[in-house]
Amino acid sequence: MPSEREPARELIGRLTSAFTELPHEPVLSEVDGPLDWPGYGKSLAQAAARTGESESVVCGVAQIGDAIAVVVAFEFGFLGGSLGTRTGARIEQAFTHARELRVPVVSLVATGGSRMQEGTLALMQLPRIARQITLTREAALPHISVLRDPTTGGGWATLGAGADVVLGLHGAQVGFAGSRVRPPGYSVTQQFAAGLVDQLVEPDELRARLERWLHLLTTPGNGPAPVPPALGTTTLPDTGWEAVRRARAPERPRAGQYLAAYFDWLEPVSGDRGGGVDPGVLCGFGHRDGRTIAYAAQGGTATRPAGFRTAARLVRLADRLGIPVLTLVDTPGAANDEAAENAGVGAAIADMFTAVAAARVPVTTLLIGEGGSGGALAFAAPGRMWATPDSYLAVISPELAAAILKRDPAQVKETADRLRLRPQDLAELGIAQLGPSADQATAMYRNASSELGTQMVTRPTTP
Repeated sequence: MPSEREPARELIGRLTSAFTELPHEPVLSEVDGPLDWPGYGKSLAQAAARTGESESVVCGVAQIGDAIAVVVAFEFGFLGGSLGTRTGARIEQAFTHARELRVPVVSLVATGGSRMQEGTLALMQLPRIARQITLTREAALPHISVLRDPTTGGGWATLGAGADVVLGLHGAQVGFAGSRVRPPGYSVTQQFAAGLVDQLVEPDELRARLERWLHLLTTPGNGPAPVPPALGTTTLPDTGWEAVRRARAPERPRAGQYLAAYFDWLEPVSGDRGGGVDPGVLCGFGHRDGRTIAYAAQGGTATRPAGFRTAARLVRLADRLGIPVLTLVDTPGAANDEAAENAGVGAAIADMFTAVAAARVPVTTLLIGEGGSGGALAFAAPGRMWATPDSYLAVISPELAAAILKRDPAQVKETADRLRLRPQDLAELGIAQLGPSADQATAMYRNASSELGTQMVTRPTTP
């Protein structure tokens, strides 16, 4: 298995089929650097002789699978992959070149942080890099970061944590404070558990994973996501309570089954980038019939604040890259315990509502199970929502509605009918359409694609 600290050029050679380095200054011109730090010039010369590099990053244009990308690879052997003024200049050049070519950026990060011998001038490279990340986002180009061992300090706080998709190599130390500042170092596994890393990857799996991700993020296609056909029962419920009972049945098809049937293959993202993960919400990008569709799916549990925030992050990223979105609604409602309230569940729901409302790409919604109040509706696209026979959508559960209205518990079933929450009720009220069969779903997709093709906001990311 390759080492996470393998030299930058060896790593580039292992991950790419072709690589052309960007031109840069070949000579270390300043003897002891901008601060005239005693011995700094000698350290630079020794690092250059040891690694064959003139700086701590190697940047160039690479072929990775079927995609062209600009690669920024840190050479940890060069002064611990530290960030200096020339490092910042090279990274700035790389991102600028990516925008000129309209290709993605892949950052292979391994750094101990800012370079002490250049002091605050080294620290000032962080806003410089952040500016390049921002400009690249505004250009609707994806940025994938790979966290190697170690990824600390400003490298983590810009190129690492600031990427659209963050992949972490197993065993890497990842954290703002490195091991010499606060031992022991924080691990990538802990960052993944905290919702700050999308996937954990073995080093020998990295090339295949990058190829898949670059393919997904650069093939958005046109038109809306097709409506998935129902996987469960095909008959509509007779009563409101029957609709509720069906949606709550443990044997009913869940989000994971829908996604497996819908996509040829997919890559998940994880976490809200703010310290939270909700395992009951599945988000990511999938490949279907030669195009990419983003998905945000509720898994049948009460959705927690981190779930709403992760889904909102997914929708905004898809919108920026011109990728249509599929949402699957299935929740008894938003989590409402003390922990959820302290984590800002109301604000998180608002964030998801706003992300869907602001999306310029089409969002397709399928109600596949329980649709409990605003926690469910936040995932829904008004005007583009379908419902399966196994589902319901209500202002609140029948039990809680009866309690709020001070009705006898024996009236819960009648309350379910009064709420008009069945799929056919939703269709009659103009809230949703009845979910199609497989043949109907295909025909609907073709018609919608034809109508929306010229209106679809697309942002090509390959030359």
